[in-house]
Amino acid sequence: MVIPATPTNESFRLEALRALGILDTHPEKEFDEITSLAAYLCDTQIALISLVDDHRQWFKSKHGLGISETPRKYSFCAHAILEPEQPFIIKDARKDDRFFDNPLTAEEELVIFYAGVPLIDNNGFPLGTLSVIDPNPKELTSKQIESLKSLANQVVILFELNRKNKDLEKMQGHLQQKNESLKEFARVISHDLKMPLANVITTSDLLKLKLADDIDQETLEYFEYIKQSSFSMSDYINDVLNHYESDTITKRKPEVFLFNNLIREITELLSIEEDFSINFPDPNPEVNTNKSALKQIFFNLIGNSIKYNDKQHIEIIIRFSEDDTFYYFSITDNGMGIPNDKIATIFDLFNTADKTDRNGNKGNGIGLCTVKKLIESLGGAIRVTSKVGSYTTFEISIKKENEALLI
Repeated sequence: MVIPATPTNESFRLEALRALGILDTHPEKEFDEITSLAAYLCDTQIALISLVDDHRQWFKSKHGLGISETPRKYSFCAHAILEPEQPFIIKDARKDDRFFDNPLTAEEELVIFYAGVPLIDNNGFPLGTLSVIDPNPKELTSKQIESLKSLANQVVILFELNRKNKDLEKMQGHLQQKNESLKEFARVISHDLKMPLANVITTSDLLKLKLADDIDQETLEYFEYIKQSSFSMSDYINDVLNHYESDTITKRKPEVFLFNNLIREITELLSIEEDFSINFPDPNPEVNTNKSALKQIFFNLIGNSIKYNDKQHIEIIIRFSEDDTFYYFSITDNGMGIPNDKIATIFDLFNTADKTDRNGNKGNGIGLCTVKKLIESLGGAIRVTSKVGSYTTFEISIKKENEALLI
């Protein structure tokens, strides 16, 4: 028996093999289908995808064989990778000086016929073979050999796809870690800023009262500017927190509740001072979904309908319908409307329609992005139609029983 020689570039070859991250992995259907097809096309009992490691050959896929690896010194594949440019074919190993006394041939009578096509990566390193084996002498036709070569190319493509998928998984893991760090940073910073802002608002009110007898109109306007700027910053902080905490909200379990009751809670929280009316769905619909998420969605949408409204009387109409799969909501206001060229981007983070609200403040482009994120997490979608100076309608679908969160 001739023990296979070691390739001159062995250290680099092994490095390329291990970089695939495929050694000792579980069987995969895509590889098993190739060995099954190879055995069928070549009419052999056995087909293998073999990877030649430093002291063994390991089988990523095996058709017609029960073992997962053999010592490298007995490996036919280890001979095949020494001549990677062409298939390595042994018609009858019993008559070949290199293999006649190989235990796989002489004792187990397992490998009498062998044909292996080297699996060569993009850098030219032979990693192993796609081989077909039979306990009887055989010959392959030229068509069978070409078919084996084509299948070997598919194995290499699968190796590369597997490697890229693993790289993507690692990258996603790193991005997830960075995202979690960013969320924590936003949470800490936002909470730490809330108290100083509250102090600024309170202090400015106290100073205004204390200096009431000696203060002129211009100074009063400065105090009001400080107060309004602080409120704007507070809103911005709350929106940042809501955006980054939306992932936590979507993990909450669905519950059954009356929708109109939820809208009333929201209007109370908003403490609306303007001339305002809201039309509820009739009758009061019962829904089964993530209440916290739906509350955040409508809190943003109703709040926007009020802020971005230039009419003396603000009117909001909310509609509801359902089918076997989805709840459908719409909210229409009589506000400023959104220009057609801005509709496509209003759900992008930090993107605004370049409009100021009824108090002259400009939005921060976080609220609607959070709304879209929450709706999609509930297995739904949102779309908007609008006419400048007349109305805006948001149409929402949400999957029933929050099935999207179980995916």
